[in-house]
Amino acid sequence: MIPAVKAKLLEGKRGLIVGIANDKSIAWGCAAAFRAFGAELAVTYLNDKARKHVEPLAQALEAPIVMPLDAQVPGQMEAVFERIGKEWGSLDFVVHSIAFAPKEALHGRVIDVPLDGFLTTMHVSCWTFLRMAKLAEPLMKTGGTIFTMTYYGSRSVVKNYNVMGVAKAALESAVRYAAAELGPKGIRVHAISPGPLATRAASGIPEFDRLLEKAKEKAPARRLVSIEDVGAATAFLAHDVARLITGDTIYIDGGYHLVD
Repeated sequence: MIPAVKAKLLEGKRGLIVGIANDKSIAWGCAAAFRAFGAELAVTYLNDKARKHVEPLAQALEAPIVMPLDAQVPGQMEAVFERIGKEWGSLDFVVHSIAFAPKEALHGRVIDVPLDGFLTTMHVSCWTFLRMAKLAEPLMKTGGTIFTMTYYGSRSVVKNYNVMGVAKAALESAVRYAAAELGPKGIRVHAISPGPLATRAASGIPEFDRLLEKAKEKAPARRLVSIEDVGAATAFLAHDVARLITGDTIYIDGGYHLVD
C-alpha cells in the first residue's frame, strides 16, 4: 500500500496525520507518500467505528502512535500532542485534513444557516487547524511544516458547497496569519487545494458526480487529481528544499482553478 521510491527524502522526520477515514482519504494519500519518503508517522482515527478502517492502514504505515481524535470531544486533540511530546519530543510536520458541516447547514442556503450549524462548521473545519498549529508550535523546535486541506469553493461559488465554502475561505485566511506568526520560528504553513476527489467527505455534497465530470472536462490537464498526486506534492512541501514556500494556497487540480 506504500509506493516504492528511490530516495528516502524525508527520512528522520516525524509527523502527525489527522483525517484518515479509509484508503480513499486525502489524508491517506498524504500519509502513504510521507511514509514512502521515509518519514515516521503518528495517525488518528475519528471514533471506534472508524478505528477498524484506520488500524490496518496504520499498520501498513508502521505508525507507532495511533490514537482517537474527534475534534468535538474536549481534550482528545491535546492528548495526541501530549503523547507525541512524551514519546518523540519533537515534530516536523502536521497534516490537518478534517472538515465537517451538519447536514442541515450544508444542504441549505448560506444565509439560512442556523447559528449552531455555522459554529460547528467553523469549529471543526477552521478553528481546529489553529488549535493544532498552537499545539505543534512548541514541538517544532527546529522548524516544521503545517498543512491543511481546502477547496476551490473558498474563492468562487460552487453549487451545493454552500457554508463549507465560507469555512474554507476562513481557513485559507487562517493559513496566511499562521504563516506570518510562525515564520520567524522556521515553521511553514500551507493550504492544499486539490481538485474534486471522490472521498467519503465529498459524498455528502449533492450532484458531486457532475462536479467530477466538469473538472475532468475543463481542467487544462484533462484529468482528475488523485490522492497520490496530492500526497506527493504535499510531501515535497515538507522537504527542506521548500523552506521558503509558505502562506499560500497550493492548487493541485490539473489547472482547474484557472478556468471558468
